Amino acid sequence: MNISVHSEAVCVSTDENLTENLEELANLKKIPNGFTNKRVFIQDPPWVSSLFMNCLFVRDKQVQGVRRKFREFERKRRYAMLRRRQIKAETEAWEQMVEEYRELEREMCEKKLAPNLPYVKKLLLGWFEPLRQAIEKEQKAEMTQKHRAAYAPHIGSLPADKMAVIVMHKLMGLLMMGGKEDRCVQVVQAAVQIGMAVENEVRIHNFLEKTKKHQKHMTGAQSQDMSRETMILRKRVKSLIQRNRVFEVRKLIKSEEPDSWGKDTQAKLGCRLLELLTETAYVQPPVDQSADTPPDIRPAFRHIFRIATRDPGKSIVKKYGVIECDPLVVVGVDRTVKQMMIPYVPMLVPPKKWRGYDKGGYLYLPSYLMRTHGSRRQQDAVRSVPTKQMQQVYEALDTLGSTKWRVNKRIISVVESIWAGGGNIAGLVDRKDVPIPELHSDDIMEVKKWKWRVRKSQKINQELHSQRCDTELKLSVARKLKDEEGFYYPHNLDFRGRAYPMHPHLNHLSSDLCRGILEFAEGRPLGKSGLRWLKIHLASLYAGGIEKLCYDARIAFVENHLDDILDSAHNPLNGNRWWLNAEDPFQCLAACINLSEALKSSSPHTVISHLPIHQDGSCNGLQHYAALGRDSMEAAAVNLVAGEKPADVYTEIALRVGHIIKADSTKDPATDPNALLAKLLIDQVDRKLVKQTVMTSVYGVTYVGAREQIKRRLEEKGLIDDDRLLFTASCYAAKVTLAALRELFQAARGTMSWLGDCAKVIASENQPVRWTTPLGLPVVQPYFKTQRHVIRTSLQVLALQREGDTVEVRKQISSKFCALTGWFTYDDDRCCLQGLWTTICRRT
Repeated sequence: MNISVHSEAVCVSTDENLTENLEELANLKKIPNGFTNKRVFIQDPPWVSSLFMNCLFVRDKQVQGVRRKFREFERKRRYAMLRRRQIKAETEAWEQMVEEYRELEREMCEKKLAPNLPYVKKLLLGWFEPLRQAIEKEQKAEMTQKHRAAYAPHIGSLPADKMAVIVMHKLMGLLMMGGKEDRCVQVVQAAVQIGMAVENEVRIHNFLEKTKKHQKHMTGAQSQDMSRETMILRKRVKSLIQRNRVFEVRKLIKSEEPDSWGKDTQAKLGCRLLELLTETAYVQPPVDQSADTPPDIRPAFRHIFRIATRDPGKSIVKKYGVIECDPLVVVGVDRTVKQMMIPYVPMLVPPKKWRGYDKGGYLYLPSYLMRTHGSRRQQDAVRSVPTKQMQQVYEALDTLGSTKWRVNKRIISVVESIWAGGGNIAGLVDRKDVPIPELHSDDIMEVKKWKWRVRKSQKINQELHSQRCDTELKLSVARKLKDEEGFYYPHNLDFRGRAYPMHPHLNHLSSDLCRGILEFAEGRPLGKSGLRWLKIHLASLYAGGIEKLCYDARIAFVENHLDDILDSAHNPLNGNRWWLNAEDPFQCLAACINLSEALKSSSPHTVISHLPIHQDGSCNGLQHYAALGRDSMEAAAVNLVAGEKPADVYTEIALRVGHIIKADSTKDPATDPNALLAKLLIDQVDRKLVKQTVMTSVYGVTYVGAREQIKRRLEEKGLIDDDRLLFTASCYAAKVTLAALRELFQAARGTMSWLGDCAKVIASENQPVRWTTPLGLPVVQPYFKTQRHVIRTSLQVLALQREGDTVEVRKQISSKFCALTGWFTYDDDRCCLQGLWTTICRRT
């Protein structure tokens, strides 16, 4: 009551004051020109201004609250929209492909669009309907034969059209990963892959059906007893079903999920589907034929047997079945990879947090914490670990998976221009094959050399084909995600514990092309330290020895080339192309663009940067062995102790190799056969020649592996034309490089020998080598003797390999350090990254 009276008094006083003020203002208007020597001050009582400011503050607070609620509402709405898109992408990919074929068929009949279709699309569209009809017929047939019994219950588990699309796309995908010259894929590999793909799609289909039945048969009493979480989930599923065909959340149906079909059933079903494809898929050469001539139509695929390489001293010849495709099938296939299905693409929403071996990652696609490649013991070891023990591992993977990425549109534009022009620039593969040499002589020796050159050219073309397909797959993913605000990469582990993105093509751990295309979606102001690191990063990417200078020298290098950097940023393809000289050209170009944007700004330190600044170790494996052995000399060689400038272990080894080869070149060729090889190699020894061998020495590189690595580097130099001489020179250089490594890293070799001896003792008891990492991850070396399991299918007899119970002693003891010693340092490296750096990133 008192408050209301007080309010009325305030109102009256305010009205009176306002009346007086208005009268004074009216008197002011009567003054000529509005000016007078007499000054009039209008002053409100003190409580008026405070009341006004208080009301203003309250109103502003209310507006801010409404804005916050609106932003939160928009965030949730956008997340829900992206989640729906993600669910649809994971659950309806094959169904969308079926609908696309149906639509293309209708358009072809109405508008005759066949000539405008991409090459692969034309082929698949021609095969789709005959294969669908054959599968439908098989589904209706009486399954009485013995070999049909295994797959009979499953061949009808999906609609025929969806099953046809899965078979075609899976087989074409496997063929693309081979080469043009090979044009085949092993039957056992293709059959199991197709069977697994069908099983995964059946699971999705069954989950959806269970969702519908679950909702249909739910009684009122049961509904009341359901928990609040389940009710919310049920409503969400119902809403999704009304709008999109999706299946129930995996958590609800996990207890009812059926066991896996097993490889036997997968292989039998896959073989039958492959057989149907070979019977129904045909190709027709695009040649002019007269009306009287029957069309030249031939099978697109053939099932044939090939002979495996015979082991020396053994008379048994091993054969294996392959699906070989007609040459017309692979013509231009690398140019139309975008028509193929790409599973496990980056996610539009953050992945599910990891909570167990198969709980985390993608929303509905099968996701597993570790890539065990069928190792039952490794799976059991990970499944049996308490959740609390694995918490740090889960948190590290969640941190990596929650990092938001996006496509750098300026870089992808440059890449597309180069690719459309034929590639062969900035590390992109040439889109043209190398010509096959012609024979110009009947001389026997010349014919032998010609055959050797032909085989070499065919091998190169096969590699080029695979690289083109790989590039197209990367670019197709980039095109798909180019206009997205951001996306995420779910991560999981290999059996050693190293984390990798589950998407295999376009990711931040891949090549320079991928790293240049990708950038962080959420930018940060550069700041003074960020601008400095950007310059250091650019110099390191340019490489050519610049990356081994001290930081100040690298900054000076960048400042001395600012004109080149700005030109590269503004005119990357038509300018002086300075960025193309970099060792990592696309990353260098991205850094040039970012630096130019900062320098153009009046306040460079406040420019928002999205560029990842990659940090690389100095031969991480040797760093860990130097630390384990507490060896100061080795530590200095790999930058574990402070120095004026970065040490370069690769250059140090190259210098030692050069000294040995120089000494050998002075010897008499009559007494030392290596003298001629040393003279041949004396000017070819550099850092790049030995880098890969040094880097992989602690991960188990053998003499054969080192020889192949060095041979590839010598081939790139192109100074040795004779292949036999190239092979001999590679053998010599590999021996010298490994000797230089033993000489420089004696303590590391001692540690590796001790680990090898431990593995020998363990394996002698028929036990696998196993250990638990500092983060709590159990590791089991997956080296067991395989057991051959033979199954009969409608296509051929297949021999499947299964993990046996007997330890593969040779691999477990790793006498050549190709297992335990390498995997142990992998774990050291991974624990540093996951346990330290991901925690720091998560907290900042």
